[in-house]
Amino acid sequence: MNETLIFMGPPGAGKGTQATKICENRQLKQLSTGDMLRDHVRRGTDLGVQAKQIMDAGKLVSDDVIIGMVRAELQQMADIRVLFDGFPRTTAQAQALDQLLQELHAPLYAVVLLEVDEEAVVQRLLKRAEIEGRSDDNEATIRKRLSVYNEQTSPLIGYYAGTGKIKKIDGMGTVQEVEQRIKEALA
Repeated sequence: MNETLIFMGPPGAGKGTQATKICENRQLKQLSTGDMLRDHVRRGTDLGVQAKQIMDAGKLVSDDVIIGMVRAELQQMADIRVLFDGFPRTTAQAQALDQLLQELHAPLYAVVLLEVDEEAVVQRLLKRAEIEGRSDDNEATIRKRLSVYNEQTSPLIGYYAGTGKIKKIDGMGTVQEVEQRIKEALA
């Protein structure tokens, strides 16, 4: 039986941690378009060659290439049971994904939006940077990433709110508390 979820939330909201837990619990495959892109480039597929040329020119990979990779991945599955992490990023990508899911008879089940306090996220990411030695996670960079996320994601939140599929989850608290909230919202 098909099941498609989308996880959204700002950097540091705990999407990766929660996505892993939900995928295990619901037997879903976690799909990251960044991982798919790197895989296609590494394997030298037609889409990978296209993407590499675009990236080597310093440009962003087009929605058509990204959707092509998502299509190729989904068409390999007998049952489409996926969780998209970090995709879609734009309303155009969301509309293309909706069309693709309709074609494949795998309608979107829900969009999980992890909502967190921005200042708490900044502190969480600064702590992670300290523990993991990530020099790219300084306060200015973190705040810029949050600003970009807010600008790009606001239209998506509105788009998915209009579908009735969005599940807003309080992302503050322990990993277990947030996981329980997600499970209840998806029940």
